[in-house]
Amino acid sequence: MVTETPADSGGRRPPAVGRQVRRWRTERGLTLARVAQAAGLNVGYLSQIENDKASPSLACLSALSGALDVPIAWFLVDEERPPEVTRAADRRWRELPGGRASRVDARGSGDISIVEVQAEPGHSTGVHTHPGDEHHIVTAGRYRMTQGSHVVELGPGDYLRWDGLIPHDAESIGDEPGSMLIVRLTRHGEPHD
Repeated sequence: MVTETPADSGGRRPPAVGRQVRRWRTERGLTLARVAQAAGLNVGYLSQIENDKASPSLACLSALSGALDVPIAWFLVDEERPPEVTRAADRRWRELPGGRASRVDARGSGDISIVEVQAEPGHSTGVHTHPGDEHHIVTAGRYRMTQGSHVVELGPGDYLRWDGLIPHDAESIGDEPGSMLIVRLTRHGEPHD
């Protein structure tokens, strides 16, 4: 009989995968016996895995992955961690000449930032640079995007990507205020501005 695996000398326990194994087995409408047979396991051992009374080896998880037709990493997913939500009413806006900007992703992360920019017609960011690739999608109005000798006009739904290290400018044009989402990806080791 396999019993619960004790913590190692560092106080760590093996990851509990039982809930995920059971979840994917029941979601697929499969019985313990069918999955055990497909994975080459004993039904009792599979039951112990699902109840976190046994810690399966990597080879065993690989067999279960094949039997359940899910990536092995899905067994290690922590569903207890809730998604991060930032309500529109809670976002902080930074006033800019002729517009404003807000960090959509609240806390952000080390390698990405998501910003919403709103601008009155005729206002631009001014020529600037920063590290990393920048992805833009216009959500309202029109913009003239300039980088070096390249000038592109964008409207609602249009997308543009450029290297932020090359000097660039975005100008709201037309009669209506402009709005766009900007996703900035930094390369490994580069700080955000």
